[in-house]
Amino acid sequence: MQTHGTHAVVMGAGMGGLLAARVLARHYESVTVLDRDTLPDAARPRRGVPQGPHGHTLLPRGGALLDAFFPGLLADLEGRGVPVIRDDADEIHFEPLGHHLVGTAPGPEAAIHVPSRPMLEQRVREHLAALPTVRILERCTVDGLVTGSGGVAGVRATGPDGPFELDADLVVDALGRGSRTPVWLTELGFPRPDEDTVKVRGAYSSLQLRIESGALAEKMVLISATADRPTGAAMFRHENEMWDVSVFGVGGHAPPTATAGMVDFAAEFAPAHVVDALRSAEPLTEPNSRTFPASRWRRYDRMRAFPDGLLVLGDGVCSLNPTYGQGMTVAAMQAEALAATLRRGAHDLPRRYFRAAAKPIRDTWHLAAVADRAILGAATGPLPWPIRALAPFGDTFFGAVADDPVLLDRFLQVFTLYAPPTRLLTPDAGLRVARAALRRRGQAGTTPPAPTEANRAGATSGSSAAPAVTEPGVGPPA
Repeated sequence: MQTHGTHAVVMGAGMGGLLAARVLARHYESVTVLDRDTLPDAARPRRGVPQGPHGHTLLPRGGALLDAFFPGLLADLEGRGVPVIRDDADEIHFEPLGHHLVGTAPGPEAAIHVPSRPMLEQRVREHLAALPTVRILERCTVDGLVTGSGGVAGVRATGPDGPFELDADLVVDALGRGSRTPVWLTELGFPRPDEDTVKVRGAYSSLQLRIESGALAEKMVLISATADRPTGAAMFRHENEMWDVSVFGVGGHAPPTATAGMVDFAAEFAPAHVVDALRSAEPLTEPNSRTFPASRWRRYDRMRAFPDGLLVLGDGVCSLNPTYGQGMTVAAMQAEALAATLRRGAHDLPRRYFRAAAKPIRDTWHLAAVADRAILGAATGPLPWPIRALAPFGDTFFGAVADDPVLLDRFLQVFTLYAPPTRLLTPDAGLRVARAALRRRGQAGTTPPAPTEANRAGATSGSSAAPAVTEPGVGPPA
């Protein structure tokens, strides 16, 4: 282990902050994590994570990284009843842009774990707190930065016993979408970062339900908005047979905020058996509603000057449309970039880290922006020409993915963030999309034969072989 300093401070004990602290524990003699909440011992939502009551999933790439940072974490989650999706295609109902993709099980080597956000955060926090050099301070509000001749030198905060200061060789802002670094930069005489934005104008309502055991074979139901229908839903079976159910709208279309209205809203597009299960479910909570005006990427990687001793990680750098479920995995990839950067030393750390983190963010940002543009059109705001060029072909592409197992395999690798979007931009992929489009056009011009009992069963069984998703090597945390 290469030690770069005596003390590091992380502001925020959400997923980004916990991951940052795990990385820093390998490179600083001690690490302090500050959070304004009283952190619960049990898996329950808290005020400082307002998205906690809403549905979450941990993409395979994110799960692999978390298990590398905290060995045994995934086994711990499974032991606590967290559902896992491996190779049973019946366990996922997935409709991107209106196309039902059959056979979307990720395979045993790239399992999808489905903990509730409070359960995941509580278990990660317990694993982190077991490290002897890490302390987590609750009920502490960050008031500002301490500066010195070399840059940022610590944090000013107020705790239960009053104001205090912490000296630090490195401070990490993991305060999420409420990050105050842009304001602090102005106070320190630096410019604010440029921002890339995609206007989503989204709103979503969520509640927790208990669905009768056996009523649904699925552990996850994902139905995205489309260009013709700016609404969708996401359902996740979590531990203790609890389901998180979220319905959402984009482009200014808000879903209902009452339980009965939410179910009626989902009934407009969800499969009948899913709606039947929702109607007979037992509500465990009142609905919780939030809005999401825009995806935002603060381009710290483009800044020519940045104060030493300060970094930003998590949603404070990039907050994405939550309906795609990428946020926690992107935070884990930023932590991976921080680990790789620190392994090469602490010199010129902000510039090197922000540029390293921008690489995985860029791929995910472009993937989400193409989907948003395909649904919302020019209302998303100005975007780079490749995104504008690809978005109109979204429906054609997903129609091809639904018909071509090879394309489905590649799409799953990209969707789970194992592979960059360029994996889908090869000549072979383009040829496959063109062939599928021609087949679909030809089928549209003919009258299909009446279905037999045999092919009715085949069409509804969801028993197609699950495509393999190759997991890249994930090394131990730095």
